[in-house]
Amino acid sequence: MNVLVTGGAGYIGSHFVRMLCERGCEVAVVDDLSSGHADAVPPQARLTRARVGDRAAIASVLAECRPDAVVHFAGLIQVGESVRRPDVYWAVNLGQTLALLDEVVRAGVRTFVFSSTAAVYGSPEQVPIPEDHPRRPINPYGATKLAVELALADYGRAFGLRHAALRYFNAAGAHPSGELGERHEPETHLIPLVIDAAMGRRGPVGVFGDDWPTADGTCVRDYVHVQDLAEAHWMALEELQRGGASMTLNLGTGRGVSVREILQAVQRAAGHPVPHTVEPRREGDPAELVASPRSASERLGWKARCSDIDTIIGDAWRARASRR
Repeated sequence: MNVLVTGGAGYIGSHFVRMLCERGCEVAVVDDLSSGHADAVPPQARLTRARVGDRAAIASVLAECRPDAVVHFAGLIQVGESVRRPDVYWAVNLGQTLALLDEVVRAGVRTFVFSSTAAVYGSPEQVPIPEDHPRRPINPYGATKLAVELALADYGRAFGLRHAALRYFNAAGAHPSGELGERHEPETHLIPLVIDAAMGRRGPVGVFGDDWPTADGTCVRDYVHVQDLAEAHWMALEELQRGGASMTLNLGTGRGVSVREILQAVQRAAGHPVPHTVEPRREGDPAELVASPRSASERLGWKARCSDIDTIIGDAWRARASRR
């Protein structure tokens, strides 16, 4: 298979690109390296530094690599930043994606996989969350991802673009080799922050509220290993390439893990307590976000196989330790 991957130098994208290369695919990567890292892209993949909204650059790459499919990871992901800079998020996450879609359709590509998010649901009315749950995003990040999902449905009807919108819950972990992992600058994700605190690389990590209506009072999230996410993209690609119908799927485990349980898991890995402080709740944080992964299992046969929390923490620890 010949695949074009946008955002393939980023966290999840680089894991997927590595998987594609290991499975013998021809891979082209487009990434502007604003948050990705060129050294995360395997040497056998061709990297073009460009924005996905650069129509000329995208058209050139599509003409040269003639992909069977496009997988779109590129985009902005910080919820808080999206509230402060909605103009940027709408321009990048929606505007540049529409430019990409236009060039993809013009090039005759008819298979497209999109990196969506559980943020399209907003504050859930039920847990676990099924795909038909009302979509009421509470921040511009989630709203821009939902807008792309709606555009994909329209492009599918108008141009025959078979697509998969994969709604991630909390991506976590790292490649088992320790060679790939989270390298956000600044880091905002809980698990690498807790690991860095345990390693003495930062001060105490903040826990935002211990009075939530959950079993231990801290927020609960559904953490899914980045390798499991990469596998889901592969399985969605294969299904679409076989002529399967477009799909929208949750990617999660169906099991919630609290912030306190994350602290305990990192403590087990470190052999000592993790320094932390309890801070006020953050406005807009749901108490609990847990996926129903039933549709992904039924449609693709996908199941999160390495997403137990100790495996996630162990792999993430190894990757953080390799960064000096």
